[in-house]
Amino acid sequence: MDQPKRAADTPYGVLVKPGKTYYWCACGMSDTQPFCDGSHKDTGFSPVRYEATADAKVFSAAAKPRQTNRCAMARTADRS
Repeated sequence: MDQPKRAADTPYGVLVKPGKTYYWCACGMSDTQPFCDGSHKDTGFSPVRYEATADAKVFSAAAKPRQTNRCAMARTADRS
């Protein structure tokens, strides 16, 4: 697999918890988008680790850029 699969046309909004580690799907094949379910096996892609530092809503890219060494999750605001 040379290029990642486009999982969706819009980002995924996800609520995260501090101290919890999440693994972002880099290949686009996971059935549990935006997170990895192991579908990348034998594709040359690896999930990207993201460790939440606060209760927050983050948005994850669904287009799956080829740069898999960077996490495509961005925090927007702390939750109250």
